[in-house]
Amino acid sequence: MDWIWKSILLVLVGMLLLRIAGRKSISQMSVATTVIMISIGTTIVQPIANHELGKAIGSAAVFIATLLVVEVLQLKFNFFERLMSGSSKIVVEDGKIIVSNLKKMRYTVDQLEMHLRQSGISSVEDLETATVEPNGQLGYVLKRHARPVTIGDLELLLQGQNTKVEQDNPSDIFQEVSRGEHQQPVDPMLR
Repeated sequence: MDWIWKSILLVLVGMLLLRIAGRKSISQMSVATTVIMISIGTTIVQPIANHELGKAIGSAAVFIATLLVVEVLQLKFNFFERLMSGSSKIVVEDGKIIVSNLKKMRYTVDQLEMHLRQSGISSVEDLETATVEPNGQLGYVLKRHARPVTIGDLELLLQGQNTKVEQDNPSDIFQEVSRGEHQQPVDPMLR
């Protein structure tokens, strides 16, 4: 009956360590996070059979400590963040699919179209820009004619003002992806 209390202890320690690691859904996990979570799961199961409880808890703690160090390095160094997590890739620009970027990511046009349909987009031509993010999700900006009307648009229209949107918006985060750098200064602690 020794294995019962060991199992309960390992589950509780595992939950505590994962709580320290942070809250992320599976789709938000980086490669490092995924590898560590799989390693922790494997490590937690082993001591029940091998009677190595202390080593399992120690190993799981080392995995979490490694994850925390990797995440801090990603915050401090852009190079390390790109190395460990990857970067966003532009896959549609001005309504045209960028096939070369899809090939680099081993991403098919069918996969892109599936993500577009799931986002309620029926035509690639309606996209100004679309990116595939490091977590696999799709980011996009619709062309002006395909965007939903906002309250701001209606207010400008009612005031009789020209609603033309400035093309080179300095805070456009999609331009940031294409240029590979932040448009506005970022606190060094959050890079």
